[in-house]
Amino acid sequence: MGGGGEKLPGQYLGPWGNFGSQPQRGVTSYSLSANRQRPLAGAMSAAIFNVWRRFRAQVLYIAPPLLFAYATMSWVTERNEYLNSKPGRMALGEVAEEATGGGN
Repeated sequence: MGGGGEKLPGQYLGPWGNFGSQPQRGVTSYSLSANRQRPLAGAMSAAIFNVWRRFRAQVLYIAPPLLFAYATMSWVTERNEYLNSKPGRMALGEVAEEATGGGN
């Protein structure tokens, strides 16, 4: 059956793919030395184009709501500043009410 009997804790089992059993035959594996690999080859140029592609694909989903929110906040801020100024209060008639003692 293979396996070489019972294995005890701490006992060497053998290399990967050969845990105490018969070694496989006819399996060829190839490897490249770690100092010969170039894992980041072309990463910078690929990253630039990938970022541009993603940005272009998503900008129409993100930009309109942001522009709408910015325009709304801008209008609300201006309107608030106007309504809290003297001309804004006069337009609403609050200053005239307070001056005549109205409200109580």
